[in-house]
Amino acid sequence: MHVVPEWFQRLYDTTGLNFSVFYDSYDWNRYVSGLRMTLLLGVTTILASLVLGAIGAWLQGSPSRLLRGLIDGFVVVFRNTPPLVQIFFFYFGLGTMLPASETAAGLREPLLGNVQWAIVSLSLFAAAFNVEIFRSGIEAVPKTTVEAAQALGYTRAKAYRYVILPLALRVCLPALNNNLVNLLKTTTLAYAIAVPETLYAVKQIWSESQNVVEMMVVLLGTYGILVGVLVWIMHRWERALRIPGYGR
Repeated sequence: MHVVPEWFQRLYDTTGLNFSVFYDSYDWNRYVSGLRMTLLLGVTTILASLVLGAIGAWLQGSPSRLLRGLIDGFVVVFRNTPPLVQIFFFYFGLGTMLPASETAAGLREPLLGNVQWAIVSLSLFAAAFNVEIFRSGIEAVPKTTVEAAQALGYTRAKAYRYVILPLALRVCLPALNNNLVNLLKTTTLAYAIAVPETLYAVKQIWSESQNVVEMMVVLLGTYGILVGVLVWIMHRWERALRIPGYGR
């Protein structure tokens, strides 16, 4: 159990390469805490953006011109503005407008904290792209298939849920894969509002231990592994849903 910490401690003593996160328990705990926060941000925003994207794509086909206009406006705004600006808008803009409660110490406690606002803003940012991705998949579903579902008595909502969306998902999974990978990498922007994710934790470590290069290597390796795992999961999902001869 102590072989790895001792090896990195000896590496530091002999070469000066200070990977303190691997031999110092305090730095290690901070790094793991940041990694947990990154995983929380990644999982919640991925799931939320998928749900919002699927709902938004369905509403784009609504007979209501108002609903279609609202979804189109949402897509335009969130696709054409930087995600960091969106995070600042939600946290410093809307966050200050919401009611706040007072703690026992008399301090002002906002309704939503920095972690919640990061999840909201990043989910909406990715959802705007997911709406268009799902829409492209829906358009690839043959009209005869939709008509057959309607002929069987499916309502518009049930036809979308049980027939159109499952087929559209198989077509748009490659594009969805790219967007979700970008979303995972974009979670580092939560650092700007002091969300204690991996980049935030690593920055604290290298500020105290003066080991910027070493911790940057750790940071790059961490995100390389996280993205690799997500790509592997998405590829497994794509193979599991593949219908021979469909969407190819």
